[in-house]
Amino acid sequence: MPKIRPEFQMISYGIYTAWNRESKELPKIIRHTLEIPAGVGVEFGFILSVKKVKGEVLEFCIEHPPFTDEEGEVMPPFEGTYFVNSNDFRFFLGDTVWEPVEDKKGVWTLTVSYQGKEVARKSFLLI
Repeated sequence: MPKIRPEFQMISYGIYTAWNRESKELPKIIRHTLEIPAGVGVEFGFILSVKKVKGEVLEFCIEHPPFTDEEGEVMPPFEGTYFVNSNDFRFFLGDTVWEPVEDKKGVWTLTVSYQGKEVARKSFLLI
C-alpha cells in the first residue's frame, strides 16, 4: 500500500483583515505584499493549505526583531504547535502590530514545520 504524502501549499500572504483567534473563520487577504506598514493593528502573515495530515501536529515559529517585554527582557521567537483536525485544512500564521511600533520594525520570518521538516517560510519587512 503506497504511503500517503502530505500536501502543503501557501494560498496567500501579506496584509489581512483583523483575525478573531476564537473564530474558525480565517482572516481575508487585503493585499499580497512582503512589505508591511508598521501601524497599530495591522495584521500580516500567510495562509497555508494542509492536506492529508489529519490527526497530526504542525509546529510554527515567528522570528521577530529584538523587542523587549514588560520587564525589559528581549522576547524569544514565538513558537507553538497546532493540531490538524481535518484532511483539508487551512492554517493562518501571522501577527498583529502593537505599541510601541518602533521596536517592531524589521524582518519577521514565519515558518511552519511538519515532523521536523520545514514546509512553509515567508519573511516580511515591517517598515
